[in-house]
Amino acid sequence: MATQKKKRKNKPKQSSFEMQGDIKAILLISIGIILAFSTYTNIAGILSILTRKILYSLIGIIIYAIPIFLICLGINTIKSKGKATYSRKFFSLSIFFIVVWLLCSTININQAVSDLETINFANTLKKISFYTSTSLHGGILAYLITYPLYKLTGFIGSYIVYITLILICIILFLDITLYDIYIKFKNVTSLLKDNFTNPKPSKKLSKSKVKKEKNISSELDDSEECNYINDINNKIEILDFMKNSNLETFSNFQDINADDYFEEKNSNNSSFSTNTTLYETKNIVNKEVVNKEIEDNLNSLEKTTEKKYIFPDVDLLNINSKLQLKNEDKKDLIDSANKLEETLSNFGVDAKVIQVTKGPSVTRFELQPSPGVKVSKIVNLQDDIALGLAANGVRIEAPIPGKAAIGIEVPNKKQAPVFLREVLDSKEFTDTDKTLAFALGKDITGKCIVGDLSKMPHMLIAGATGSGKSVCINTLIISLLYKYSPKDVKLLMIDPKVVELSVYNGIPHLLIPVVTDPKKAAGALNWAVNEMNKRYNLFSQMKVKNIESYNNLYKKGEIDEKLPYVVMIVDELADLMMACPNDVEDYICRLAQMARAAGMHLIIATQRPSVDVITGVIKANIPSRISFAVSSGIDSRTILDQTGAEKLLGRGDMLYNPIGENKPLRVQGSFISEEEVENVVDFIKSSYEEVNYSNDIIDHINNENTTEVASDSESDELLDEAIKIVVEYQQASTSFIQRKLRVGFN
Repeated sequence: MATQKKKRKNKPKQSSFEMQGDIKAILLISIGIILAFSTYTNIAGILSILTRKILYSLIGIIIYAIPIFLICLGINTIKSKGKATYSRKFFSLSIFFIVVWLLCSTININQAVSDLETINFANTLKKISFYTSTSLHGGILAYLITYPLYKLTGFIGSYIVYITLILICIILFLDITLYDIYIKFKNVTSLLKDNFTNPKPSKKLSKSKVKKEKNISSELDDSEECNYINDINNKIEILDFMKNSNLETFSNFQDINADDYFEEKNSNNSSFSTNTTLYETKNIVNKEVVNKEIEDNLNSLEKTTEKKYIFPDVDLLNINSKLQLKNEDKKDLIDSANKLEETLSNFGVDAKVIQVTKGPSVTRFELQPSPGVKVSKIVNLQDDIALGLAANGVRIEAPIPGKAAIGIEVPNKKQAPVFLREVLDSKEFTDTDKTLAFALGKDITGKCIVGDLSKMPHMLIAGATGSGKSVCINTLIISLLYKYSPKDVKLLMIDPKVVELSVYNGIPHLLIPVVTDPKKAAGALNWAVNEMNKRYNLFSQMKVKNIESYNNLYKKGEIDEKLPYVVMIVDELADLMMACPNDVEDYICRLAQMARAAGMHLIIATQRPSVDVITGVIKANIPSRISFAVSSGIDSRTILDQTGAEKLLGRGDMLYNPIGENKPLRVQGSFISEEEVENVVDFIKSSYEEVNYSNDIIDHINNENTTEVASDSESDELLDEAIKIVVEYQQASTSFIQRKLRVGFN
């Protein structure tokens, strides 16, 4: 009987490098413990005597720090698995002890020199008692270093050198700058001065004011926090998304936190009423009445008398708190980067983290794989990376557009909001030359994202309930109100949900009140199609191709009035597709195909991203899309034609894919509360006592709706004959009537 060979499983042997590291660590800790007993106590016998006599005379007071240094060095060797890794704090602390050691030697030399008549190397060496453990000196070794420095620079120069080195050690150890120390010292002195000059606040002080004062002090403390650090071991650059914020412009205002912005409601309303009174007074003084003549062949807008549009003040919007990174957060990010590298190495992937960027909702680790490592190998480890980092889920961007790196996006433990005011006050929005600019939010790096609706030219917004669609639409509308007057942009809003956009009723930008009836929505879209055709006929008469060329004629004085852009906003497409799917789809497709040159742009939002709502025809004509968090990858493919939206976190976390971009950009949408929307709308309404809507558009919509109802109520031409047949034969069925009337099955 043949004997079967047993395969022996080779146990993985520990690498010789790690074994050498463990041996080195044990020796260091053992020597440190022995030196500690011999230095600090007398129980080590002869070794205690030798240590105090010989070592103390050689190196002096530094002998008391050497045991602790050796023990810490051994523990660090164990933690790093034999690799010599030393942090910045370790180096700064070591240099600090060396400087103190040399300082003690210099002080000892100063005391010895004061009693000598002839100062030279030998006399000073004899004067200093190196063999007594009671004097605090640096030993013979420190004397050999400090005496030449003393002869070169004198005692004053030596002390200046030591103080300089001590300050450098403090800066490295605490990871702060002298300017930070100056700011904190200035804040403390100003606070003490205020407490000394002003009496204590009364007990009637409201909690909201106390919170504001705390926010202001924290703002001043953290205003000059450094935006990045370089880890000595891993060479990782830590970036904060708040670094690009134009926050210095907010220094004269009070900050609020996202969690307690509702407590600011009363103060915001009071400031709003003050601003409103101021602008109403200015409006009465500078009241100008301009008679508008609308061309007969242009459109049927009613001749109205308009006032000069007063743009809203940014003070009506809330300010975000400055949530910059602290040293503890930076340490956590570096630890996470080390965990990521370790997780990948466990699966045989050699890659290094070269940069960590903390965004509002996610943190992106930029990986640089070694030569020969496939990108697909890292992408396939998505779940393993999430497990190693203890994250809810990760999203991998391979590669990052414009960089030779792979992005690993990990959700933050706490999501930081991006307030609309930050984007409106940014240079990207205020200095833009875009035709129809609107504020969107911030990307991971903190850059403010501002879109151009005229280049898109239409946009589809989709996502699950509560993911941030309505807030996104509100920020888009408010940013248009801040940027453009009613002469430049007109709005047509369709809101089947009734409650989302009705707050904007009464603003001068609206052509008609917000349409809430789904059946009338088809009539509103039909008017938009007719208006588009009228504009094209007008362009043909004036021999221009688009609205930009036509409005240039107004600047040249060849026409009396320019055409405004028309932005049509549909908040819920699913309801319209249920009420009248054929008409709505036809009108949307016609507008999406032809309305760009006419200056008419569509923004369509839905919370049901299915193929029966977002049809292939609609998707083909609306290339620019925004996807919020969805429940499955199928919904993500329906919106973006690719997966990824199912990994989003909600609360404004979006994938922004405008026309011309190869990959969608992850953006944290800007936040605006209902109170802020009401404040801005009320401010605009206060400048216009009464807004005259276009009665012709309203009549067109009503007539279109009446025509549809009449067509639905019309009787079939064979109905009377079918009734007679049923009465005559006393029998009724579909097949029976079809046979008698000789009609088909269609």
